[in-house]
Amino acid sequence: MARDISISEIEDLVGTELGVSGWIDIPQSRIDQFADATDDHQFIHVDPVRAAQSPFGGTIAHGFLTVSLLSAMQADAVPQFREPTIGINYGFEKLRFMAPVPVEARIRGRFVLKEARMRAPGLLMTTYGVTVEIEGGKKPAMTATWLTVFQFDPKDVPQRDSSEAEL
Repeated sequence: MARDISISEIEDLVGTELGVSGWIDIPQSRIDQFADATDDHQFIHVDPVRAAQSPFGGTIAHGFLTVSLLSAMQADAVPQFREPTIGINYGFEKLRFMAPVPVEARIRGRFVLKEARMRAPGLLMTTYGVTVEIEGGKKPAMTATWLTVFQFDPKDVPQRDSSEAEL
């Protein structure tokens, strides 16, 4: 997949996998920093001794830590627009945590473009099917339907050649 694309090309990519991010390490230090940032210090995340006695057998990453890494995964995996844009998170249609991410695991994101449509001149809505995989895991850590909006100046988008117009 090309590392950059034009906004005028995005509709042709609907239904395709746009990319897979590199692996991201989840050490205890990252989990602890997230706990401090969110004030979520539940023992299954930050206390290795107590968490070892839990059904998880050790500490696990916060589900929201996994969600927070989606932007980095997307930047690594999904082609960027050539035209100047501002990307804005619009939200999620569906978000499910399928399996815990154990400490010292590695995760990556897989992105499928499910929909791309113009909502207004200069406003593109995209819908991604996202799967966050755990290296060596049988189940994904998370699945989501993620909506983003790209704002741009309509004059920056090249027009399609009339021979490319849909019949």
